[in-house]
Amino acid sequence: MHSKNPHNFEYFFNKTLQCSRYAQRVLQADAGLLAWLAANYQTPCNADEIHALLAQSGLNLQDEAQLTKAVRYVRKQVMVKLILRDLNALADLNEVMHCMTALAEICVRLAQSCLMDVLQKQFGQPIGESSGAAQQMLIIGMGKLGGGELNVSSDIDLIFVYAEDGETRAITGQNEIRSLSNHEFFTRLGRRLISLIHEPSVDGYVFRVDMRLRPYGDSGPLVMSFAALEEYLVSQGREWERYAWIKARVIAPEQHTSSTELMQLAQPFVFRKYLDFGAIDSMRKLHAQIRQEVARRDRQNNIKLGPGGIREIEFTAQVFQLIRGGRAAKLRIRPTLSVLQQLASDGEISAETVRDLTSAYIFLRNLEHRLQYLDDQQTQDIPESEDDRARLAIGMNYPDYATLLQQLDVHRAIVSTQFSAIFREQRAPSDATFCWDETLDETALSQHLQGLGYADSAAAAQQLLQFRASSRYQQLPEASRARMAQLLPQFIRACAQQSNPDVSLQRLQKLIDSIARRASYLAFLAEYPQALTRLSQLVSASSWAADYLAAHPALFDELLDARELYQTPDWAAIDAHIATQLHDCSEDLERQMDALRHAQQEQIFHLLAMDLQGLLPLEILSDHLSALADLMLRHVLKVCWQNARKKHCDVPHFAIIAYGKLGGKELGYESDLDLIFIYDDAHADAPENYARLAQRINTVLGSYTQAGRLYETDLRLRPNGASGLLVSSLSAFADYQANEAWVWEHQALTRARFCAGDSHVGAGFEALRNTLLQAPRDAAKLRDEIVAMRQKMHDGHPNHSELFDIKHDAGGMIDVEFMVQFLVLAHAHRYPQLTANIGNLALLKLAGELGLIPVELAALVSAQYRSLRRTQHAMRLNGASPCRVAPASLAKSPTLTLWGFLFDHPKNG
Repeated sequence: MHSKNPHNFEYFFNKTLQCSRYAQRVLQADAGLLAWLAANYQTPCNADEIHALLAQSGLNLQDEAQLTKAVRYVRKQVMVKLILRDLNALADLNEVMHCMTALAEICVRLAQSCLMDVLQKQFGQPIGESSGAAQQMLIIGMGKLGGGELNVSSDIDLIFVYAEDGETRAITGQNEIRSLSNHEFFTRLGRRLISLIHEPSVDGYVFRVDMRLRPYGDSGPLVMSFAALEEYLVSQGREWERYAWIKARVIAPEQHTSSTELMQLAQPFVFRKYLDFGAIDSMRKLHAQIRQEVARRDRQNNIKLGPGGIREIEFTAQVFQLIRGGRAAKLRIRPTLSVLQQLASDGEISAETVRDLTSAYIFLRNLEHRLQYLDDQQTQDIPESEDDRARLAIGMNYPDYATLLQQLDVHRAIVSTQFSAIFREQRAPSDATFCWDETLDETALSQHLQGLGYADSAAAAQQLLQFRASSRYQQLPEASRARMAQLLPQFIRACAQQSNPDVSLQRLQKLIDSIARRASYLAFLAEYPQALTRLSQLVSASSWAADYLAAHPALFDELLDARELYQTPDWAAIDAHIATQLHDCSEDLERQMDALRHAQQEQIFHLLAMDLQGLLPLEILSDHLSALADLMLRHVLKVCWQNARKKHCDVPHFAIIAYGKLGGKELGYESDLDLIFIYDDAHADAPENYARLAQRINTVLGSYTQAGRLYETDLRLRPNGASGLLVSSLSAFADYQANEAWVWEHQALTRARFCAGDSHVGAGFEALRNTLLQAPRDAAKLRDEIVAMRQKMHDGHPNHSELFDIKHDAGGMIDVEFMVQFLVLAHAHRYPQLTANIGNLALLKLAGELGLIPVELAALVSAQYRSLRRTQHAMRLNGASPCRVAPASLAKSPTLTLWGFLFDHPKNG
């Protein structure tokens, strides 16, 4: 806004009178009020000043009649001061909103305290029947009061609740009383509180009180117990009430112990655990009803409810809260501008759009206040009077109303455009030749599919109609069946665009069948047709991808932004983001576990999408999957120790050691984690505490929650295997490895590495590992033991088919791994560089460079190993297990040649 800024009270006062008939009336009627304003207009108006004004009133604030008078007069003081300061650019929007919110909170708290005392003297103290504890009525501020955004002439939306049913009892020293149920006591309290705040008197009123947001509205009880409120929200709470409860906040009594319990009770109703894309359609319908009412009452010039108004900005912010607030704690905030800033930080709305919406919100709220300054009326309608329009222009510091209107139109157009971009129905092009309804028969559907290029159109048609006839489909709510009727033709067309339409449709239909009861995911696909296209491409490329999405449909959300979907992971940023999420729910272990699972699944899905697009070589993919597992283990360890009931130190001297695929950084999508746990701590409680920690880590990793499971674990590589202790001290581990371990345990050690926990313990393990691997060994004995172990593994995985088993057959991947392990164990005492955990391919190359095996043969074996891994990976992406191929493709295997070189000719070892 443009503003002149002469620093004199007379100028400010005259502008105030010019723009506010209300201020004119009260100031002309009360010379004392005018004198007070002249002396105090330069200081900000806030809660401290309101408390001071009430204390200086000379009235007894515990007397109902005197309190009624005091709060009405203070309201006049606050109003005229805010009007003058705001109109003359001495206060910004935040000062106005925060001061009015503080006025409401203080007045309600004082009224409650006074009336509670009055009623307790008459009826005794309300006592909970279960706890036996004294009860209080909690007053919930809804809407702009709850959000700390109250406008100057607003009513206040309240809900009254109390924790427990019961009845009143006499207070110590109190004479005989008439006992009431808690419900009746708090009903009386609520009625008198409303009267004290709401009812006009010769001194005016404080705030109009609106109780219609309570359960059952005007027809419901005035007060309600926590249990009754929870029952209502669970069984009868409507979609618009979720929107209303976003801003709900206990405003009285201040900092009551039951406030947290109450908000936790309401949170699952407002913020769903899953991504709730059904909120878009729900809010779209609510907004349509509002627009219809605006049109019916000819209120297009209403800057709150009309097109491009305040409500559209609030809806834009709050729809993201409803969709994502269950997963993103940072979105469970109340002020509209704070939500918009968070959405910009999260990348949900562009920073430029948020700047535009913020600017529009501030302009519209300032204009709303100037409309209300005119006569202290709760209005958002642009007046018809030319005089009042001129006053608005002056109040907004524009030369005339036409210029003000021009700027208003710019802001409303921006808001309306952004609102439409979010809430516009994004329907895919319809197919006039095909309609999914109950009249569709198999012949017509088969012909349609054939025309789209399906090879076995009859089978595909039969599959789709069986789905429609299934009990799962028939029992869907009507809204879900309507969405399904909209989506199925799109599914069919999307799959027809793939190279394998029949297989793609079969996979996609199976996926949709698994999520059909989750209306939110159907709503997502209906709202975002572009996501359906990417979905069909993924399921076409991989049956494993289709199954993964069916198990974790919350990942649908990741399909929206192709730029983020195919972006190489920034592990430092992901680590920091997870740490923030875990901190936000640090009081709830179950939510922390779910946060870890969601984070892991999102990253696996991103890697999968890049993998299927050919953007990640297999070795790089394995590195990323291993980095993800390391990151998860670090956070799981930290969470488990933080939640440990008994611990003897702040930071555990404890390490997680990775073996197998994770140790060698060759992790796949479904690989389990081979782990052992080691500590180096002399404290007497260390063995017991760390054993409990290890058990807890294993449970968190392997247990299923609604969000799924993190990893399957295998702890059998620890000393003495499954019969051994779950954790070992570093010294005990060293003693076991040096004196009791089998050769195969030293083979496993070649792929072991520290991956999470105390770095000092990790360094101790790495030093011990190097010492063990570099110990001189009898090469002939080592060769015999490795060959015997390899034969034992062959016997454990018989292959009676004519196909070649990529992993287990002679010449397969395990042969390569055994040969590398032999080279390390046999030669690391001479070439310590062989103990580096650099992977099988790099170790083969190093062995060639050291002259341990022919360089050319090392390169050929490396190429074959890489080829076998890629073949296995591609087969597993489409459900193959075990992975077997035609043996002709592996004729003249260099792996078998190298095996013969090392094990059939001892001199080469």
